Amino acid sequence: MTRWAMVADLRRCVGCQTCTAACRHANATPPGVQWRRVLDVEQGEYPDVTRTFVPVGCQHCDEPPCMDVCPTTATKKRADGIVTIDYDLCIGCAYCAVACPYQARYKTTRPKYAYGGPMASESKRRDDRRLAVATKCTFCVDRIDAGLAAGKTPGVDPEATPACVNACITQTLQFGDLDDPDSNVSRLLRENRHFRMHEELGTGPGFYYLWDAADVPTAAD
Repeated sequence: MTRWAMVADLRRCVGCQTCTAACRHANATPPGVQWRRVLDVEQGEYPDVTRTFVPVGCQHCDEPPCMDVCPTTATKKRADGIVTIDYDLCIGCAYCAVACPYQARYKTTRPKYAYGGPMASESKRRDDRRLAVATKCTFCVDRIDAGLAAGKTPGVDPEATPACVNACITQTLQFGDLDDPDSNVSRLLRENRHFRMHEELGTGPGFYYLWDAADVPTAAD
């Protein structure tokens, strides 16, 4: 089997937001919609203050609560772990947005443009299918599927890898097959201590965060 997953090394992220910009460019999301965000977390008291930058977005859960509440089956989980939305089935009820504990879903009811009216590039990339429906990060599933069809390896070949991972200037983000013990993500999880966001809710996120080297390498969750 294949289980696509993303890993973020919190020791590397500098909060540059390049992944956010790359996602917006690749997916032509409107103003105010950020499928890939970077949280700025400040800890401590002056003068001992530290900052941690945390990339977030859809966690592509093993047990996605957004899928369970969808009344039209628009939200589905593929066999490879990627959670998708069928815009033709979505009725825009936003139940999924309420159910998602990661605040990863968006709904845009009318076209929005960066500077009031549409620029030529915005008009060219406008997609009315994404109006009045739920949208979110897809792990750039179109790139993954096209890359696989061309014999490429997601997480290794840029053509088959999510845009945010390709753009990351510090190699904070990595992508690969969690079910492959020799993949980049499996190796990183063996060699580092890690956690998953709101893991206690039983969602089984497909997004892992590294925070320290492992004392003794352990198998991935």
